[in-house]
Amino acid sequence: MASDKKKKKKPSPASIITPDTQSLVFKSRAQRLTEGKSLRDQVPRSRHALWPTSPSRRDPIEILEESNRDRIAELVPIRYGRMLRSPFAFLRGSAGLMAHDLATTPSTGIKVQACGDCHLLNFGLFATPERNLIFDINDFDETLPAPWEWDIKRLAASFAVAARDGQLDDDEARAVAVECARAYREHLREYSKMKPLEVWYDRLDGQTLIDMAPDEKLRKRREQLVEKARQRIGDQLVTKIAASVGGRHQLIDQPPILFHMQGDEQEQRVHGAISAYRQSLSDDRRVLFDRYRLEDIAVKVVGIGSVGTRCFIGLFFSEENHPLLLQFKEACPSVLERYAGESRYDNHAQRVVMGQRLMQSSSDIFLGWTRVQSSGRDFFVRQLRDMKMAPPLEGATAQQAMLYAELCGWTLARAHARSGDAATISGYLGKSDRFDHAIGDFGLAYADQTEQDYKALVDAVNAGRVEALIEENA
Repeated sequence: MASDKKKKKKPSPASIITPDTQSLVFKSRAQRLTEGKSLRDQVPRSRHALWPTSPSRRDPIEILEESNRDRIAELVPIRYGRMLRSPFAFLRGSAGLMAHDLATTPSTGIKVQACGDCHLLNFGLFATPERNLIFDINDFDETLPAPWEWDIKRLAASFAVAARDGQLDDDEARAVAVECARAYREHLREYSKMKPLEVWYDRLDGQTLIDMAPDEKLRKRREQLVEKARQRIGDQLVTKIAASVGGRHQLIDQPPILFHMQGDEQEQRVHGAISAYRQSLSDDRRVLFDRYRLEDIAVKVVGIGSVGTRCFIGLFFSEENHPLLLQFKEACPSVLERYAGESRYDNHAQRVVMGQRLMQSSSDIFLGWTRVQSSGRDFFVRQLRDMKMAPPLEGATAQQAMLYAELCGWTLARAHARSGDAATISGYLGKSDRFDHAIGDFGLAYADQTEQDYKALVDAVNAGRVEALIEENA
């Protein structure tokens, strides 16, 4: 793996979502609802509509450049090239910029385990260990205990930006953001009434999504999506990105998107990192993992916001040549840390894994973490493709966008209910739609801001301030 040096982060006694059970003070749901309601005096719900649009508030390019400091310099132009596709692509690639902005917005001070990069394409279908398809949040690179408002604001804003990109008008874009907030508020209140185990066991599976379809046309579309997701498995991907060379399986270089690292110490670092990853697995998972051997490993450029961080594909095979693809993805400090406090975990990959397990209704059986000792870099590990799929939103109608916003708002409510105090937040949100409409206004205002920031990137590229690489077949 990469050998760049990085200072080892000191452990920090940062805030933890779940307090020690010995010091836990139990309060009734009624008490917590009342306490939440009282917070409206300090932070009126209507204040969440505010977005302080000052042209001199910050330089978006400067913040983006700062986030590139520890990335592979040769890959940064790919990141910018992907962000140039649209304002929504820009939003996806600029979680750090929005974290900076969200820290200036009103907050009740209640923390949950936050996703940290909560936009609509970080939700989707994937397989549980039991091979059932579920719909859930599926990206946790930035997860950290943080104010609950930050996730719902980023999610709602992402719907407003995407709606505009999809040629919906502002009334429709605002309505979609409102729907997202409504679903979050109403489902969070339902979760506040449930037993802790009921919340923990709750999930949205593929069949439920099909059954919820409001008409036959959408039902068929969801059936097709679920079936397509079931076919997205690692075995199929292996045939496209690997070949047999000299009697050994090898990943095929496709620079600059897929390529091998050079260096004599590479093999030693890889095996050391895999050994450490193995120790992060439970005993039963180690038995399963030990049935595979590493055949090859290569750098794989993924996503938009992650471009430039170190991400590897590990190609494994069993004795009978059954393939397994694992993704080793670098975990850097969360973009939220500067504003919400450092992680309690010394290893950032462990931070990602623990946050994922806390927020997701079910997680990958190979989910684990490691550290490359020579560089101090942290990596979390998961299967590269395991029926993972985000619904296609290109050309979505206003109705389809509303339905998807409902699913995402509902899912975020469940994730926050698992780690945070659903009753206190629900007491604050109340039963009216005042908060929903405030978030609708915020989403639309931040869509304006995103378009301005996107233009700033376009101007920076045209002026030669930053370099962007537009990929072929993008």
